[in-house]
Amino acid sequence: MKHTVAAQIPNSDNIILELDDSLAPKTVSLFLKGLPFNLGANVWGKEIYTNPAPFSAPLENTKDVVELYDVAFWPPGNAICLFYGQTPIGVKNEIKPYSSVSVIGKIIDPDRKILSKINPDTVISFRLS
Repeated sequence: MKHTVAAQIPNSDNIILELDDSLAPKTVSLFLKGLPFNLGANVWGKEIYTNPAPFSAPLENTKDVVELYDVAFWPPGNAICLFYGQTPIGVKNEIKPYSSVSVIGKIIDPDRKILSKINPDTVISFRLS
């Protein structure tokens, strides 16, 4: 089953996420049960990752390389990751997380300009859409 979540960033358009519980059912369930929540945001290359989420989950269906616009959960930091392109450790045309992640969905209607609007004080509000 697919679930639509809005990631609201101040002074910007929302990022719409489509979570798919067929990808990582336990992680998606914990994410949805925790909603709504607010998390600080950071940028690493062309990835937005959050401060620790209000839930933890083990790796499910592990991925060491992800696809463009994937949404993932990174258990070591309890972080939600939004992949807009290459990360600093990926080789050409490869999007490589810092370490293995659980892919939980996709970014719908992505706009890369959002990366420039993330600063150390940015807080993202995650809510069911």
